[in-house]
Amino acid sequence: MLAVRPNLKEFHLFFDITLDLVCIANKQGYFKEINHSVSEKLGYTQEELLSRPIASFIHPEDRDRTAAFRNRLLEGTPLLNFQNRYLTKTGSTIWLEWTSVYIPEQEVVFAIAKDITIRKLVELEITGQYEQYKSLAHHFKNKAERDRKYIAVELHEELAQLASVVKMNLECLQKNEQQLSAEGVEKLKEAVTVSHLLMNSIRRISFSISPAMLNDLGLQETLQWLCKEFSVLSGIPCTVTGSCNVALLSMEVQLDIFRICQEALQNILYHAGASAAALRITETENIISFIIEDNGRGFDSSAAISGQGLQHIQNRAASVNSQLVINSLPGKGTSIEFLFKK
Repeated sequence: MLAVRPNLKEFHLFFDITLDLVCIANKQGYFKEINHSVSEKLGYTQEELLSRPIASFIHPEDRDRTAAFRNRLLEGTPLLNFQNRYLTKTGSTIWLEWTSVYIPEQEVVFAIAKDITIRKLVELEITGQYEQYKSLAHHFKNKAERDRKYIAVELHEELAQLASVVKMNLECLQKNEQQLSAEGVEKLKEAVTVSHLLMNSIRRISFSISPAMLNDLGLQETLQWLCKEFSVLSGIPCTVTGSCNVALLSMEVQLDIFRICQEALQNILYHAGASAAALRITETENIISFIIEDNGRGFDSSAAISGQGLQHIQNRAASVNSQLVINSLPGKGTSIEFLFKK
């Protein structure tokens, strides 16, 4: 921000020696003075540049945004590192980065610009490659979820049904168990118990592969069920507190939240040595946050992440632009927080 109001005459020498684009414009949006770099970059003569509104040289897609920032500039807010596109006389596009200040005593804008076309083209190329890779990642992730869903349906509809038939037949045999030996009765009872466990296992595995509950009952209920199932299987109490407006999260993001929680609970089960776990959901004006904590052995979270489970969590969080924060110390448990901006 400029604290000193410059005298226009003092800039003439600066105009002549700098390679940057330097100009003075009036409130009406016309150039009053320009240096040789402006003419050189845009390809127009000084007379042409001074006779037309500045907006006529700006790329059409950037005119409204530039006008909005110019209005703020005239109200006293300096323009710092503002980027927009200009069209040269030959029709090519150049990117300029402006720093401008309004001088109310003289009702003019003093502005300096740098040509950042090469840098911007590199940035756009990198952004384009990133978007392409991101699109491919989403494609493969969605394909994997579709494959998971297919397997889950096959498990539930085919294997679970077959197991159900086996269980029914065994229960039918139990009605005539008086014809069996004592050993046969005992074996039959074990078979019925095993068939019941098999059916429950198929349903549980089907859910873990593809949680149909997410579509039917929503994220909150699905996470409640996940933590309850974790507690039953592991013997580790896992509480769920808080809530959020899940309507602000797309189904893709909700599925990734489920997967991250699923992976985090698996880490607690197999690696943490914890006696308690918790999932906390919070929502503020700008952020929705999910925190999974345990009181296990912990690790040094300042070191590079090496565990496969944590890497999966990191990659999945990055795929949906979630900010991931992992806090842990040896003997102090672990906290995994992933945040979403509204």
